[in-house]
Order: sequence, then structure tokens, then C-alpha cells
Amino acid sequence: MTDRSTDIAATLAKLAALLADQEQDEPAPPAPDRTVRAMPERVLLTVEEAAKQLGIGRTTAYALVRSGELDSVQIGRLRRIPKDAINDYAARLIHHQPTQQNAA
Repeated sequence: MTDRSTDIAATLAKLAALLADQEQDEPAPPAPDRTVRAMPERVLLTVEEAAKQLGIGRTTAYALVRSGELDSVQIGRLRRIPKDAINDYAARLIHHQPTQQNAA
């Protein structure tokens, strides 16, 4: 039985060597398509995220929402700010700012 075990071990060693040589010669097959799909861009942001986008504090953002200066929607108990509302608010700020000549 030892002769047979020796033969099997030798055959397995040859097979391993052949497989190792084959892997070195051939490029690896492409991996299955596991590309990470990007999440779609969000349309509604939390008040904190909107504040970060505007470069203001969370409390200021909530005050803007409460006063109606920054449009928001309510989804259940959640308050969300549409991205367009952030852009509109910023545009209104820019439009209503005095020009450099008038400010000086």
C-alpha cells in the first residue's frame, strides 16, 4: 500500500507543479462582475446635510427651515431639504446681496 500512496503523492505533486506553471503562463480569468454600483444621487437631504452644504450650523439651518427661508418637506416625522431648495436659497442670498460698490 505504501507504493500506491507514494505514486499518488508523486502524481499530486506533478499536478500541483503543472497547475502552478499554467497559472504563471496564463492571465487569471476575469473576476465575476462584482462592480460596485454607485448609489443614485440623493434628491432630499437631512437638515444637517443641507447645513453642511451651505457652510452654516445645524441650528441656523433649522431656524431657516422654521422661518420658511429654506424650503423643506416632511416625510412622516422626518424633515428633508430638496437639493434644489439649497441652490435656490443660495441664489436668493447672492441676488439680494449689495454690490461691492454699494457696500463700500
